[in-house]
Amino acid sequence: MAKNLVIVESPAKAKTIEKFLGADYQVESSYGHIADLPSKEIGVDVENGFKPKYEVSADKKALVTKLRGLAKKADMVWLASDEDREGEAISWHLSEELNLDKHKTKRIVFHEITKTAILKAIENPREIDYNLVNAQQARRVLDRLVGYELSPVLWRKIKGGLSAGRVQSVSVRLIVEREREIQNFKAQASYSVVAEFTNETGKSFKAKLPKNFNTKKEAEDFLAKNIGSNYKVADLETKPTKKTPAGPFTTSTLQQEAARKLYLPVGITMQLAQRLYEAGLITYMRTDSVNLSNEAMNAAQAEITKSYGKEFSKPRTFTNKSKGAQEAHEAIRPTDMSRHTVNIDRDQARLYDLIWKRTLASQMADAELERTNVKIEANKHQEIFTASGEVIKFEGFLKVYLEGNDDDDEEQEGMLPAMKVNEKLVNNYITATERYSRPPSRYTEASLVKKLEELGIGRPSTYAPTISTIINRSYVEKGTLEGQERKYTQLTLQSGKVSDVILKENTGSDKGKLVPTDIGNIVTDFLVKNFDAILDYNFTAKVEQDFDEIAEGNINWTIMMQEFYDKFHPNVKDVEANADRESGERILGKHPESGKVVLVRLGKFGAMAQIGDSEDEEKKFASLRPEQNIGTISLEEALNLFLLPKALGTYKGEEVEVSLGRYGPFIRFGATFVSLPKGEEPLDVDLERAKILIDEKAQAEAPIAVYKGEGVQKGTGRFGPFIKWNGTFINVSKKYNFDNLSQNDIEELIEDKLQKNIDKVIHNWEAEGILVQKARWGRSEITKGKIKIELNKDIEASKLTLAEVQAMIEKKSPAKKPAVKKTTAKKPVAKKATPKKK
Repeated sequence: MAKNLVIVESPAKAKTIEKFLGADYQVESSYGHIADLPSKEIGVDVENGFKPKYEVSADKKALVTKLRGLAKKADMVWLASDEDREGEAISWHLSEELNLDKHKTKRIVFHEITKTAILKAIENPREIDYNLVNAQQARRVLDRLVGYELSPVLWRKIKGGLSAGRVQSVSVRLIVEREREIQNFKAQASYSVVAEFTNETGKSFKAKLPKNFNTKKEAEDFLAKNIGSNYKVADLETKPTKKTPAGPFTTSTLQQEAARKLYLPVGITMQLAQRLYEAGLITYMRTDSVNLSNEAMNAAQAEITKSYGKEFSKPRTFTNKSKGAQEAHEAIRPTDMSRHTVNIDRDQARLYDLIWKRTLASQMADAELERTNVKIEANKHQEIFTASGEVIKFEGFLKVYLEGNDDDDEEQEGMLPAMKVNEKLVNNYITATERYSRPPSRYTEASLVKKLEELGIGRPSTYAPTISTIINRSYVEKGTLEGQERKYTQLTLQSGKVSDVILKENTGSDKGKLVPTDIGNIVTDFLVKNFDAILDYNFTAKVEQDFDEIAEGNINWTIMMQEFYDKFHPNVKDVEANADRESGERILGKHPESGKVVLVRLGKFGAMAQIGDSEDEEKKFASLRPEQNIGTISLEEALNLFLLPKALGTYKGEEVEVSLGRYGPFIRFGATFVSLPKGEEPLDVDLERAKILIDEKAQAEAPIAVYKGEGVQKGTGRFGPFIKWNGTFINVSKKYNFDNLSQNDIEELIEDKLQKNIDKVIHNWEAEGILVQKARWGRSEITKGKIKIELNKDIEASKLTLAEVQAMIEKKSPAKKPAVKKTTAKKPVAKKATPKKK
């Protein structure tokens, strides 16, 4: 039996650390938190100092028993959870639940998993920091109170199953307000002028007019003035300039840059970074610090000098700019700067490369550039053309890294040919192009993280979960609209003649951007109207600052909680009693024939149109289409919804109609349903068009082969080509010729899929109808009927018992909505809530 027991948060980390410590150390994992507030009750005694009632989750009871036994046998227990508030709380819960003896327990912290860092941590242990624990408790309790008291109000006043949260609701508000800015924006047209000139050495370049013209007439008049005009360089200014590297990554800047450069969602970025950290390749990935240790700076300097030369090295320190930066970590950096690449999973390798380059660049010299500004005058008018260009004289950090940009339209300046003042220029052409002013951009995941950080809302550990939550709860969705075609005019002066052409561009695309749903809009409006303090950006940031003060030991967390609750709880009771129900109702006008009111609102099953007011006994209802929403649908569009379903006739003895379903418009042909192609208007579909679509579907679904008596079909879906056999979809990789699949190909694809399905199974309790199997991203999942539970990747699914899995299913099963009431202390059940130094 090992003399020392080391407890970390994840098994992956445990395996790495075990390599660095000798036989006297046994490294075990807590698999994250072992205790939390109960899931089916508020779990906070608001009348007794906000004492939380913690309980060990069902899936952790066996683990706690095991760790308790190991701790009793060990001479020393080392609590090695992460060095942040959540990590400190995990260590405290372990200390409490395992009944650890203070004299046989030490707390160690490290922000990288290397042998040097681990041994240094062992040499420098400390005690549990109860200020950090209290800061975590304050966040957990306050967020529980907000969610548990606000959510039932939403159930009663809007719709069942809704939820609210201190950070999530404010995040949705940002997205809602941005969307309304876009909807209220009125695009203004103007004409921008660009000219191409050739200098005396025959080299061409482009210049622009600094001003735009408001009308086509003004643009035409200006082009007319340039007919027969001569041009020369009126002024030329060349001056040196510099570009300075950005600091090394924090959590938020890593998420933003990985989205820009690698197109990764913030949640995936954090999963990849977690794996890199647990493998000992990078430092801790949840940090708002831009500091580098002296050792890291020296290592970077050595690598820069070795790879690029001494002149490229410039050690520098950075200061935090974000509100409330507080964690005592380093920035995110490689643990070994001499390791340029890593031979692991492709996405992990790409993220590592990004981190390595950003860290190295932060310690490199400025890039030195020469910027040239040219002014060009004409002899027939007073307007001045301007051109700018940059030439890199010394690459500096640009040798390694260039920071990404959120502005899709930012122009990249090129080089200009050498010129001199009074040099004559030949004009090749001048264009005046109609351009429209642009509304504010919708938030992407990356730009939302940036905004949250600027406002001081949330912390490094909360950005990714917040975005996942608001998407999973359907308050926000990723846009799918390709945009609309818009015509614009381009005038061109060339060879003394002005021509006029109409061109087309795409505008209004929201693809991949964060767009509020109808329910997101309605819930936000209700919360802003009735709980303005909770939805206030400054309040949310102030709460984060209070948590920081608690972590520093400057504020008592229960006093902070009491001050908050004394205002919040009466507000909840007042809204419960007095606020009206909210459906987001919007009156569009009157029905042209009946004269009845036509409105749109939120119904039990989503957004809907209604003919007739609340008093009308013969109201008619129709669901909005997926791409429509309450805030923007027109009267005409709403009335068209009532024209569906529309009978088209008969085909092959079956009734044919076009209708609208949950996933969009479709054709019903007997018992067969055929989705309309994206963008096709259902009211424009006639019987002939329906026949074509029906036949195409029949042809696509016709078996291409037979395997074990079952037909095999093929098709193309959102993830590419596939075959379908016996209800199973099987992706077809590029190694196969999808257009000419042979019988052997089909059998190989099916048999490989069946074997993979067998290999995925971890437990199969057939009598109970419970299956535990491998899932994506190294996780596992439990399924029973319609219930699906994705397990944390730290949970070893192979060790789960049937009883533990059943307890998890019971916890996940829908329960009655709990009534919100003040809890009373249950001392025999509750464990210590306010940490006390032993």
